[in-house]
Amino acid sequence: MSQIFATIIFIAMFIMIIIEKWKRHTVTLVSAALTIIVVFGLCMKSVSAIIETLNIHSIFTVEFWYHTGKATETASGINWETIIFILGMMIMVEGMAHVGFFRWLCMKIAKMVNYRVVSIYITFMLLSTFLAMFIDSITVILFLAAVTIELAQLLKFNPISMILAEIFCANLGGAATMCGDPPNIIIGTSLGYSFGDFVTNTGLIVAIAVPVVILYFYLIARKQLIAETSKQSDASMYPDPSTAITNKKGFVISAIIFGGAIILLITHAQTGLTVATIGTFIGVVTLIAAGKGAMGLIKKIDYETLLFFVGLFVVVGGLEQTGVLEIMAGFIGEISGGNQVIMIAIILWISAIASAFVDNIPFAATMIPIIRTLAATQGVDLSVLAWTLAMGTDIGGSATPIGASANVVGIATAGKEGYIIRWGRYCKLMVPATVIVLLISMIVLYIRYL
Repeated sequence: MSQIFATIIFIAMFIMIIIEKWKRHTVTLVSAALTIIVVFGLCMKSVSAIIETLNIHSIFTVEFWYHTGKATETASGINWETIIFILGMMIMVEGMAHVGFFRWLCMKIAKMVNYRVVSIYITFMLLSTFLAMFIDSITVILFLAAVTIELAQLLKFNPISMILAEIFCANLGGAATMCGDPPNIIIGTSLGYSFGDFVTNTGLIVAIAVPVVILYFYLIARKQLIAETSKQSDASMYPDPSTAITNKKGFVISAIIFGGAIILLITHAQTGLTVATIGTFIGVVTLIAAGKGAMGLIKKIDYETLLFFVGLFVVVGGLEQTGVLEIMAGFIGEISGGNQVIMIAIILWISAIASAFVDNIPFAATMIPIIRTLAATQGVDLSVLAWTLAMGTDIGGSATPIGASANVVGIATAGKEGYIIRWGRYCKLMVPATVIVLLISMIVLYIRYL
């Protein structure tokens, strides 16, 4: 009965997230409450299952804040390391946005390429990829799309294809590092992988895919770009990037904090600092630097997303505690016959297709215990399955307008300014790009690990 109820709650949660009638965090928190009361309380009558799933005790261990670089598996349930890290990065990003950092960066790059549309198109794709490696892709697209539209109005070009290219590159760049996309943060903290592990594995795949993706989007939009470049006026008439900076002192401090965050993340396997420690440190330093503006930054934190994570982890913990995920892992192992080639293909493409239509965060959280079980029972290298899952969930979300949060934000930003991006136009451009990157991922995974 516990397995049946845990599965029903999980499926109902997924359906309600998809139909978007209620807020996501409300859905997951109600589902979490039902899991604790019905599954753990009434069916299992297990206090230990509740304690393990809430996982609050882990915060008070030394290993939560500091480790020796040795991979360790975390307990099932709420991954507080992920939540604390995301909270710290949210505070840092809000601080950077408040002083005009992102707007200045976009305007500066546009000026450096003399406001040429083709050059802006390519450099903004590269910028989107790079920023998304360290900052949440939602934030990247929020500011990049807004500046792209502003430049489009100044330079008189249609920004739709450029915004779509930026969205895809943000999702692609996020796949390259542990902190780039929420699924990667969950995978890294749950399975004990470092920032460097992601860079040398998923990062390699992204590095191979980026030139191909840029060429693809350029070939698709080249006629329009060339035609619009001929309409341009003198570059001297455009605003100076320095006008984007609202606080010069705060701007310098934000740039230093951002650089420090990157250094800490790159070296965390060597220093022993966990991402929870890094997130806490970055958040606290940002608040201290903000001074009187600290309360404003705290108010802008996306608490709904953090609560969404808490509820989600509890529901997935219910599936894990009742053994449902072991059954699912056994099913995948049976279909593949223990063949690693087939297993990689199944996980990559199922993850990608699922992430194109449902939120990739709950899907990734669900799949982690499954690949862990597969590795233990089928004798497959866990890291290979982890990189496969990361690429599938991160890239698959680009295929449809609802596949990733960055897609929704980019389309909404464009729509507010009268640039409507419909499903047909979106999928026509993005589905082929998604398939191309997934094929590259599969080829690299096969060549490198088999």
